[in-house]
Amino acid sequence: MENLKNVQPLADFDWNAFENGAAESTESKEQLKGAYDATLNRVNENEVVEGTVIAINKREVVVNIGYKSDGIIPMSEFRYNPELKVGDTVEVYIENQEDKKGQLVLSHKKARAAKAWERINEALENKEVIKGYIKCRTKGGMIVDVFGIEAFLPGSQIDVKPIRDYDVFVGKTMEFQVVKINQEYKNVVVSHKALIEAELEAQKQEIISHLEKGQVLEGTVKNITSYGVFIDLGGVDGLIHITDLSWGRVNDPHEIVQLDQKLNVVILDFDEEKKRIALGLKQLTPHPWDALDPDLKVGDKVKGKVVVMADYGAFVEIAPGVEGLIHVSEMSWSQHLRSAQDFLKVGDEVEAVILTLDRTERKMSLGIKQLKEDPWKDIEVKYPVGSKHTAKVRNFTNFGVFVELEEGVDGLIHISDLSWTKKVKHPSEFTQIGAPIDVVVLEIDKDNRRLSLGHKQLEENPWDVFAGIFTEGSIHEGKIVKKLEKGAVVQLEQGVEGFATPKHLVKQDGSDAQEGETLPFKVIEFNKDSKRIILSHSRTFEDVQRAEARAEKKAAAAKKAAKKEDVPVIQNQAASTSLGDNDALAALKAKMEKGE
Repeated sequence: MENLKNVQPLADFDWNAFENGAAESTESKEQLKGAYDATLNRVNENEVVEGTVIAINKREVVVNIGYKSDGIIPMSEFRYNPELKVGDTVEVYIENQEDKKGQLVLSHKKARAAKAWERINEALENKEVIKGYIKCRTKGGMIVDVFGIEAFLPGSQIDVKPIRDYDVFVGKTMEFQVVKINQEYKNVVVSHKALIEAELEAQKQEIISHLEKGQVLEGTVKNITSYGVFIDLGGVDGLIHITDLSWGRVNDPHEIVQLDQKLNVVILDFDEEKKRIALGLKQLTPHPWDALDPDLKVGDKVKGKVVVMADYGAFVEIAPGVEGLIHVSEMSWSQHLRSAQDFLKVGDEVEAVILTLDRTERKMSLGIKQLKEDPWKDIEVKYPVGSKHTAKVRNFTNFGVFVELEEGVDGLIHISDLSWTKKVKHPSEFTQIGAPIDVVVLEIDKDNRRLSLGHKQLEENPWDVFAGIFTEGSIHEGKIVKKLEKGAVVQLEQGVEGFATPKHLVKQDGSDAQEGETLPFKVIEFNKDSKRIILSHSRTFEDVQRAEARAEKKAAAAKKAAKKEDVPVIQNQAASTSLGDNDALAALKAKMEKGE
């Protein structure tokens, strides 16, 4: 109480104002306002200043910039920075010093945008690590909010490993490095991969420096391609080539491994400079050839599945990783060149005979024709000389026709053995490929596995008959079927053909006989051995003319001689000779007219 006695009232206190509800005078109020304003920052609208975060909730961030009121910014403007906390300094853009509610209106987004381009360029120049918010997916990558600017993040720059699901990155805040800026179009490209590559490079170098061939490591399947599998060895990748996945043939690596699968692998080779590591999976298991039945030998029968086809043969897997080749020549006894696809296809289950077996080289050849008896073993029993058969035309050559009697048994019909009468220039004139043809076995060549066959021998040689019909001097009707430079081919009776040279084709009126004409022809030469008949149309009328001329000449000479002789006996003798000659001439003419 004593202390209170010493308290003195204010000399200038306005008791009347106090009674009316005012604590201080107007003059005092202005002084206080001036003193208060002097303690606050002076701010201008459309200006970027720094402020301090004083409160955060789910929707808003309260920022103090040292002004008489605090500003409120939507939380969405800070989504690029999920680590924002009270006390952090942030840049803000003053939009309005005082709105209708007396509230200071600020924007963090506009503040970032105002300096964004400058910062982006600085970040590229200094290789600075910056934060960005992944807004959404786009073609080929993602759109990232960096300093309020939309930048492009290529899919290949998200991570060092291939990305299977891009959507999981949407809405995430990550660190990036600016890798490219297009100043003209204001395009920015950022990379997250670039940040971790340097670190991974050091890790890779460390890991590779400790690698040894033959070392077994645990890895995770990172990527599966058509040619192999990439394994993550803990910071460094290695490749298991498709041929090193299994001792057996692998068409698709997905048959052996799955993504994210953990497995043991062996180091086959590595290159420190190129940082390439070759891995193997099959090498961790014994080679199937080493486990092959030791009693298996040449001549044994085995069963297997066709795994690969080629024109020259089929690869058959008789056990996982153990294959044998059936060459196309061992698929059939036939000697015709054919493709292996004509006999087998991938997936076929086959039985075969082991022909060769090399355990050192791990090679085996097989045959399937050996399961059937060789048709040439007893060829002379089934196809003796003189026996008749029906064969199939396989192909032609200029000198004959190759035919097949059965699979593996071929024969040749020489062009001269096709027909007795027809002159065949090429076998295609006589028959066609695939057609049946009757044959007789003429000769067996067992060593060369070839039969000599004949077709014309199925009939008797008609030239024996022709010899009695087409005698030299006889006249026959013939049709000119083909005109050639050296003459014409003439079709005669009995289906036989003859030949006439140009000088023998001149008709009686002096013109040349033409193709298609039917005329009488005289045989001037018949050769059975060479099967040749030489004909002449001209001689049919020339010989008669010559005979008549000779007869007339002879008669005139006889008449002349008779006049010179006076003795009756001699005259009778001359007359007798002339009559004899006339009789002979008449008989010759009659014979020629009859065609004898």
